[in-house]
Order: sequence, then C-alpha cells, then structure tokens
Amino acid sequence: MNEQALIRDPVAPRAEGRPIKLACRNVWKVFGDGAQRCLAESGGNPTPEALAEGHLVGAVKRATIEVREGENFIVMGLSGSGKSTLVRCLSRLIEPTWGRVELDGKDLLKATPAELINIRRHKMGMVFQQFALLPHLTVLENIAFPLSVQGKDRKAREGRAHEMIELVGLKGREQFYPRELSGGQQQRVGIARSLAVEPDIWFLDEPFSALDPLIRREMQTELIRLQSVLKKTIVFITHDFDEAIRLADRVAIMKDGEIIQIGTPEEIVLHPATAYVAEFTRSVQRAKVMSAARLMRPLSMGADYGGEVRAGDKVASFAASIVGARKPFVVKDGGGAPLGEVTPDAVIDLLTERDQLRETRA
Repeated sequence: MNEQALIRDPVAPRAEGRPIKLACRNVWKVFGDGAQRCLAESGGNPTPEALAEGHLVGAVKRATIEVREGENFIVMGLSGSGKSTLVRCLSRLIEPTWGRVELDGKDLLKATPAELINIRRHKMGMVFQQFALLPHLTVLENIAFPLSVQGKDRKAREGRAHEMIELVGLKGREQFYPRELSGGQQQRVGIARSLAVEPDIWFLDEPFSALDPLIRREMQTELIRLQSVLKKTIVFITHDFDEAIRLADRVAIMKDGEIIQIGTPEEIVLHPATAYVAEFTRSVQRAKVMSAARLMRPLSMGADYGGEVRAGDKVASFAASIVGARKPFVVKDGGGAPLGEVTPDAVIDLLTERDQLRETRA
C-alpha cells in the first residue's frame, strides 16, 4: 500500500478553527532533464518506474500540508528525507517542479519576481542552521540589515533593531561583533534579524542543530517564550524527535521525499501510521507526549484528590507530583470544569511501560 494513503492529519487543538496560512498541494521537486515533462504527462502523479526510466530523482513527492495561523508546524525526517528541500519549495528559494504553494490562499508559484521579492521582504522570516551573520557588522547592524533592504531610514531600523535585541535577551551587546558572541548568542542575533521585518510566517531550518545540547535546549525554551509573545506561524525543520515533541503543535514525518504521517506528537507516537513511524518514535518516552485527557478515567464518587491538572498537560509535567501525593488528580478543561481523573497507578504504569495498552484510552 502507498504510505501516502496512510496520512492522518488531525488539527492541533490550539490551532483548531484558525484560517490556513500556508499550504502546499501535491508539490513535487524532481531533479533531472525532462522532469517537468514527466510530471505533465502523468498529470502530477508519476510512478517510481517512470522516474527511474527518465533517470529522474524525486526529492519531494506529492507533498500536501496545511499550516494554520499561529501554528508551530514541524517537518522532520532523517538526512535525505526531503524536509529541507520541501521548506525551500514553500518559500520558493527553489522552484517546485509541480503543484501549488499557497500563502493566504494565493498561489505563490504565480507571483512575479517583483511580487516574490516583496513577499520575502515583508511576510517571510528565515533562520537556517548556519547563522550567516555579516562579520563586519555589529549585532545592532546585523539585525537592522533587512530593514535597510526594505528602505527604512536609520532611525526607524535602529529603533526596531533595539526592540528585537531586547526581545531576544541581547541588551548590552548591541556593539559586539559576531566573533565576540557565543554560538547561542549568534543564533539569537539570527532570530532577531529574521523577526525585525515582522514576518507573517517564519521558516526555521534546523536552527539549533549546530549548538551544544545545553545551549540547544536553552534556545528551544527561548523559541517557546518568543512564540507565546509573538504567536507567529512557524514551519520548523528538524531531525530530532525530542525537539519536535517539545515545540510542535503538529508534526509531518518525511521519508524518501514523501510525507507519510501528519499529526500531533501524541497522535504520531501513540498511533503510528506505518512501521517506519513506529520505529522512528520507538524510543520516545510516552509520558512526554501523552496528555492527561488521554490517560484519565471517569471521576470517582467522593474521591479525595491530591491536585488538579489541565486536559492538555503532558503526563511528564505532573508525574512526580501525583506519585508523591499518592492520590488521584482531577483533570479539568480550559474553563475549569472537571472531565475525569488520573491516578498515580496509571502514571506509574505509563512511566514504567508496564501497560502500554492504557495509552489507548480516550
């Protein structure tokens, strides 16, 4: 069976009801002479045999995703899976061979070069693994640089740059040069520079993978903080599932150029669509992705509760407290209404993985 048919795409609760900001529909990126002709002759659905016969390489195949406004959408896969090629197709840094890419419902592939330049300058922010800071410019000048490209006057661009410096925690380092900064500080400059133009959508291609583990986690925390303030639409590329489950509203997993499953981290870990996804997520601690709502059972009459949690809270966030209390916790919705209860035994079973069937409760 074609793995593409197994894709499940539930809307993340946080993004439900929001308009679609960015979408791609049946996007292909095929390398080799005659790629466009091959796609046209097949109506945008060439067989593996047709690609092989034409000596063509499909880097991205039939990719279809919808990213909602304010959503953290993560694309992940191993090296060579096509994730970075896909994000470059979404931003038109490279041209898709086939399909549609839509921003606010408009097909980006039909934008003129002048329109595309304007979109990139005003609506898109990009951060890549390489910091790409200009070594002869200070922190302030690096962050203000895209605003000078926009034609902003010096007062306006430096004012905005100072705001971004404050936002990412670099106050006091305005006149430092990149060589005088740590790796984490350099990446903060890159983030501030991409945010200076106030983008509608933010593309982050493995922005933390070159950092040491402690700095990487610090930058993940910083991204979570920034997103809580800015509420940007984010497409984030990574090969690290722990990073994905910490940051994502939804995750798309790619293999050999195809998206084989889309879902919340909880959905993907607990209900893998293929053997590949199951193996990919095998080592993930279920407590990090399972919510209280999934582990809860109906409320008990007259129960003595030791605390309360929200339905969306991950089990790992309250495991120590509930085990220490030795009492069930009541699970409440966003309005404070009780929905059910989670018991210490259920949490212990999950942590020790004695009863993985328990995680199928809904």
